Amino acid sequence: MSVMTPEVITLLERTTVGTLATAASDGRPRQSLVYFVREGDRLLISTEPGRLKSRDVERTGWASLSVRTDSPPFPSATLSGPAEILTEGIGPPTAAIMQRITGASEPPEPQTDEALAAVGRVILALTVEKISAANYLDQL
Repeated sequence: MSVMTPEVITLLERTTVGTLATAASDGRPRQSLVYFVREGDRLLISTEPGRLKSRDVERTGWASLSVRTDSPPFPSATLSGPAEILTEGIGPPTAAIMQRITGASEPPEPQTDEALAAVGRVILALTVEKISAANYLDQL
């Protein structure tokens, strides 16, 4: 059963950037500002395989994403769960992320997995199992 409520989905649709948290090898939290798209119960983030966030996810299999709006009272939520690095079927989500970054009305033509691998792109996929610190969602 999905933990995604209509209010959380609305928040994710209105927010293009979030703070991704992973665990460093010494156990300390590591945070990174990221663009994302939602695909069902998954949040997809385009990154590079050598980035610390990618290496953290490969090692721990976990991540969380905190999102908030830019207007008071700043509706927000933190979404967490298992995470993995994807290298196959990543063209369409990468194009959707680029559409969010650029604000274009349509996504660019998706690239092949091979083309994305050649430029060092992967998808970090976070499956949302828990939503915490959800605040002011009724203000959306």
